[in-house]
Amino acid sequence: MTEALTRVLGATDAAAAGPEHVTEPVAYDAILLAGFGGPEGQDDVIPFLRNVTRGRGIPEERLEEVAHHYRHFGGVSPINDQNRELKAALEAELASRAIDLPVLWGNRNWDPYLRDALTEANERGFRKVLAIATSAYSSYSSCRQYREDFALALEETGLEGTIQIDKVRQFFDHPGFVTPFVEGVRRALDEVQERVPGIDAATEVELLFTTHSIPSVDAEKSGPSDRGFGEGGAYAAQHLAVAEVVVHEAGADQVPWRLVYQSRSGPPSMPWLAPDINDAIDELPAAGIRAVIIVPIGFVSDHMEVLWDLDNEAMETSERNGLVAVRVPTPGIHHAYIAGLVDLVLERRDGIPVADRPAVTPLGPWYDVCRPGCCENTRLGFRPAAAGVAP
Repeated sequence: MTEALTRVLGATDAAAAGPEHVTEPVAYDAILLAGFGGPEGQDDVIPFLRNVTRGRGIPEERLEEVAHHYRHFGGVSPINDQNRELKAALEAELASRAIDLPVLWGNRNWDPYLRDALTEANERGFRKVLAIATSAYSSYSSCRQYREDFALALEETGLEGTIQIDKVRQFFDHPGFVTPFVEGVRRALDEVQERVPGIDAATEVELLFTTHSIPSVDAEKSGPSDRGFGEGGAYAAQHLAVAEVVVHEAGADQVPWRLVYQSRSGPPSMPWLAPDINDAIDELPAAGIRAVIIVPIGFVSDHMEVLWDLDNEAMETSERNGLVAVRVPTPGIHHAYIAGLVDLVLERRDGIPVADRPAVTPLGPWYDVCRPGCCENTRLGFRPAAAGVAP
């Protein structure tokens, strides 16, 4: 691989040559909290959805169908307030450890945009920024697209060569992310026992670990191709590995479980990861299941896909099938999660050796600098992306 290919776009000197893990300390000036974004009023809904689906040729009538979910909540997505809370919690955790790193917040799809955060960074004299994307797993939409938007924001603001952006590793198997789910499953099992006295967890309860469905071709391209993850790519493998840990750590080894998907948005002609959670719930009564525990393992907060697709649709499907259903909380601002995110920042600031980085599955600790060609979007091709080796 030539030097031109191994240079990482917009990276600090420590990451610029593309090592898998950066063990050279870096004096970062600030943290960039990178969110998805969401509408904050009825007039925002369709423009927001156009931002989300740009370049995908989604017809307006399909956008109106999805808009119904947001309009049900007054046109306001909970995700922006959740990121405001996350930002405040990070700032409090940093202050409690006497870590002087301001937290900037920018979104990919709505105000405040990433370009706004970079403009603020420049105005405040920040030159080295470490990004935390609010997504734990590897795929185009959950990792590479954030990195592409970092590169686009640098271009839009004219700050290429002025501001450098690194990104913490995907944190799907960091204990700070996993611990809230372990605690949640334990509590959910207790709740099921209270609601259905005498129920046999080994034969009458099922755990459904759920995450956002993505196109099958994107899943296959997730993660580095040389890891050989096979069907579902790194995206499915990471979820399965984390679910297995949660089941064991929650003391639920005797409870049947499986990985399911939700929130599909593509045309019927395009294969997406399956089974859908509602289809899976429909199958449970025939198997003798009386209660279902829904574990939103793919999500960091209770945003729209959780509130609508799980708390409305999946709960309605469960009720229709006569099932007791309990939904486990997402990490949100759980202290273990917040502390874990700050630990991820310190990994890069202090150049922590790989052997000293926590990971609860054999797949991690994941890469600091994304590998060449990982998480390709086969419909759009490779576009410039920060925090990873080209393409």
